[in-house]
Amino acid sequence: MTETELAAANDLFNLTDRELWIVTAAAGNRRGGLVATFACRASLVDWLPRVLVALAKHHHTWQLIEASGVFGLHLISAEQIDWVWHFGLQTGHETDKLADWSTETGRSGVPLLRDAIGWLDCRVESRMDSGDRTVYLAEVLAARQNRAEPALTVQELVRRAPPERLEQLQQQRARDSVVDAGAIEAWRRTPRG
Repeated sequence: MTETELAAANDLFNLTDRELWIVTAAAGNRRGGLVATFACRASLVDWLPRVLVALAKHHHTWQLIEASGVFGLHLISAEQIDWVWHFGLQTGHETDKLADWSTETGRSGVPLLRDAIGWLDCRVESRMDSGDRTVYLAEVLAARQNRAEPALTVQELVRRAPPERLEQLQQQRARDSVVDAGAIEAWRRTPRG
């Protein structure tokens, strides 16, 4: 792509405003969570709800989903912005992010955050490797809406984030971009049948 085309692609992506999701998972006695910006409804059939989620492979929560085949998706409000720092700025490789959080066990066995706007309890039906991420297609096994309020979006997060937190998010994104770029480039060089 030319620099102009690359700028245009990024400008088009920035016209959208994705909601932030907290993803939780557990496998054995290990559990974790992370912040995801790509999760969307994947079925028009109301009685067969499904979702698509794309998660980077270097995350602890990704390992848990690979091991268990289940995960929870949670919407949070702008007033819960601190959840982004908790689930997005530390690694589950070093800490149990769900310690001291009010959770319940979902139908799938996944830990679900009770204080979220709502949650979806999901079972992986299919997965696609995209180099840096795995895209999961999942069946929604159970759901709960605790409150009817707007979900926190990426643009709202940027508007509300204190400068030091915004800088941390930008630094983490820059580090993740380097890891993701290497994985994408290696994946593109790998022959697929």
